[in-house]
Amino acid sequence: MATTPNFNWSTPDNTGLVKNGALDIRTLGNAIDASMVDLKGGTTGQVLAKATNTDMDFTWTTAAAGGTVYAAGKNGVLNSAFNVWQRGTSVSGAGGGAYTADRWFLFAGGQGTVSRQVTNDTTNLPFIQYCARVQRNSGSTDTTGIPFAQSFETLNSLQYAGRTVTLSFYARKGANFSAASDQIGVTLATGTGTDQNYLSAGYTGAATPISQAATLTSTWQRFSYSGTVASTATEVAIRFFFGPTGTAGANDWFEVTGVQLEIAASASAYSPNAATYQSELAACQRYYYLLASGTNASFGTAGYFSSSDVLTTAFYPVTMRTAPTFVVAAGSFYEVVRNSGSNALSTLQANYLTTTTANIFAGSSQGASGTAGHAGQFRTTNASANIAFSAEL
Repeated sequence: MATTPNFNWSTPDNTGLVKNGALDIRTLGNAIDASMVDLKGGTTGQVLAKATNTDMDFTWTTAAAGGTVYAAGKNGVLNSAFNVWQRGTSVSGAGGGAYTADRWFLFAGGQGTVSRQVTNDTTNLPFIQYCARVQRNSGSTDTTGIPFAQSFETLNSLQYAGRTVTLSFYARKGANFSAASDQIGVTLATGTGTDQNYLSAGYTGAATPISQAATLTSTWQRFSYSGTVASTATEVAIRFFFGPTGTAGANDWFEVTGVQLEIAASASAYSPNAATYQSELAACQRYYYLLASGTNASFGTAGYFSSSDVLTTAFYPVTMRTAPTFVVAAGSFYEVVRNSGSNALSTLQANYLTTTTANIFAGSSQGASGTAGHAGQFRTTNASANIAFSAEL
């Protein structure tokens, strides 16, 4: 028997006997049938997409409006492996909640903290370095539920309208995890509003195409849930929910990473939203940009407009979602270095904020004092210094 050059299907030799023809044809037909099996199935409106790099390994998937094809593995979750932490690697959800890891919001009433942890597992995880630890503070007796969520802006949510989607992630629990039955709630929420924060404001026309409970162990596991998003949906959010009980021990936490939302009927191999850390950071900076923090960080050339007004222009690295809010840690953490000396400032202000630039300044009430026309350098002087711009939902 000979073989075909591309797929190695068996074919008769030129010297083969005529009596073997039926067997040879059946052998060739069965080989072709096996190779083409992935072409079978599908429904009206679906298209073929590659499932893996293996030859002839295809899957049926749905084409989005406008003809764009969303193949299995397309991940809509930003910072899904928790690599970006512009606000610091340990953040409390005190007050009305807070953003923690970039794009992830914690609503914990003061008894919860989110921190970056190293996964330390290349056996059960696909080489993901970091995770988010959602922890009830040790000794807390507050049993109010702790939700942890990412809300998508509308322009990134519309692709899911009317589609079958799959939410997958990796999770494990701490030794003192107190949730009943070792479970966390897992929700894919949708709404019909525009650019709302699911946890802090809620969704207009809220629905939950996925609502499940994942039972955790101390070992990393992958969980996967599918559902269909309504055709009227204009916003999407992923929420994990921790319902604590009793008094918190030192390890009353769950960890999560590798979060993936894709347009597919089942989970594909995890991949991040962007191919590189730099690209993922830039995508997060659309919502929040940290200009400077800590001690001795320079953040612009200072010019004295008058003897009691000093200013600089901040240029964001990417265009922000909307004109942002200026976020500054108030205190005597800043100075202008000029004229062989320094001008200490009690805090900073900002105006003329656009999606690309902002004016940072200090006036006489913040301690600005210099010579009109002189230049200097804005600099931080304290570990508590923090200057950022927020265009979050």
